[in-house]
This record gives sequence, C-alpha cells and structure tokens, in this order.
Amino acid sequence: MANFHVYAAGTGSTIQDPAIRRIGISDVFDALNRGIEDFWDKPSHYVFLCLIYPIVGGFLISWTSGGDALQLIYPLMTGFALLGPIAAIGLYEISRRREQNLDTSWRRAFDVRKSPAMPAIVVIGIMLVVLFAVWMMTAQALYTHLYGNTAPASFMGFVEDVLTTQRGWALIILGNGLGLIFALIVLSTTVVAFPLLLDRDVGAYAAITTSARAMMMNPGPMLLWGVIVAAGLVIGAIPLLVGLAVVLPVLGHSTWHLYRKLVGPMPEANRTRQRM
Repeated sequence: MANFHVYAAGTGSTIQDPAIRRIGISDVFDALNRGIEDFWDKPSHYVFLCLIYPIVGGFLISWTSGGDALQLIYPLMTGFALLGPIAAIGLYEISRRREQNLDTSWRRAFDVRKSPAMPAIVVIGIMLVVLFAVWMMTAQALYTHLYGNTAPASFMGFVEDVLTTQRGWALIILGNGLGLIFALIVLSTTVVAFPLLLDRDVGAYAAITTSARAMMMNPGPMLLWGVIVAAGLVIGAIPLLVGLAVVLPVLGHSTWHLYRKLVGPMPEANRTRQRM
C-alpha cells in the first residue's frame, strides 16, 4: 500500500524522478485531438461536471460587479486559467480510467478522493489558490497605482477609459504582462503535476519538479500548449463563461494525454515499491 505523503513518496524512499521525453509540436496537437475524442465519448457527462466552473465564475463576477470592484472583472476571468488544473482533476481521472477500459461514468470523476496522493494534490491545489489570490491583489495594486482608490463609476465608462487613455493602455500592457508571468509560473509547476499524482504516488515536490523539467526540456511545445489553454479559456469565457463547460473538459482530457507523451513509464522497481 502506498504511503500517504505530502512532499515526498514516503520516508526513506529512493524512488527515482520520472523520466521526461522530448516532444514536438505535432505531439501537442495529437494530445489535443485525443482530448477531443475523450470528450465526445460521453460529452453530456463532462458538460454536467464542468457546469460548476462557469456557475462559480458567474457568481464571482456578479459579486465583483456589485461590490464596487468592476476593475477586477477582467483579472478574475483571466485568473481562472490559474485554477484550471484544479478544476480538471476529475477529468484526468476519467481519461485515466478510459485508457484502462474501466468504468468512465461521471461519478468516477470523484474517485480522485480515494487516491493515496490526495494530501499532495491538496497541497498543490492550495498553492494554486494562493497564486490566484496574489494575482488578484497584484491586479488591484496596479489599478490603484494608475487610477487611485476610486472604483470605476460604470463598466462601460471604465472600458472606454482603458481603451482611449494613456493610463488605460498602461493598465492593459502592464496587467497582461504581469498575468503572463503568473501563467508561466503555473504552467511550469503544474503542467503534468496532477496527472502524475493520479498515476503515481510520487509526492508534491516530485510532481512540481517533474513539471518544471518537462517545461525546460520542451520549451517550444509547452509554450504552444500554454497558448492553446489560454486561448481556449478566453474563447470559453466570452459567452458568459458557459463555453467553459465544453472547453474545460477538452483541455483537461488533452492534458492527460500530454502527460502520457511527456513522462516516461514507471520503472519496475518503482512499481514494486508503490505496491508495498
């Protein structure tokens, strides 16, 4: 039985770090196509599961709009990309089960709670929530620096000011630049972290460093994947976030297949240790 852990795979463990493969641009698109196939297998199940994502997003945006914080609507919507890996955990599990010809009913997405790596999953999830909170505070600090402590009087008035004034363009350029930094941090630390933890009991530290090594060994394909994820989330968010109910499962399933391409199989010695 695998040891419960947070940082490592167990006290005194000598499990080797997962091997990273080099992939190409074609592998990224192949993973995306496989993700679409997984989605079309039972799309109604996945849409049902992922409706919670736009519902929560819509609630937060409504709360922001009514709380004199209109300036945070855009950072809130773009910041969802930072939480995407958490929202897709159940989808990784569905893809894993489909790969092994196991039951893939929507209820199986919640089987992740039984994973021996759940403590590590929770730790990385908390890390992403903290990054999201820091991003929102950074966005607010930038707005305050450029506009002062006064909230926008109206949404359309704020949009007009942003698009037609020097401080507005400064907000656009600096805000998107800072957002890109946060997105790269999340991509570099979690691109394969959650799928790896569902597949192997390696610990949070190994999951994060494996994602970082995958990014360093495949910068071009990984940056392309980041662009695909960002573009997909933006497109899904445009129709009042409803499109995320389709975009999120496709990206989630595709991430699982990207993980399979990036991370080599577990050595037999490691399999034996994990069964202990």
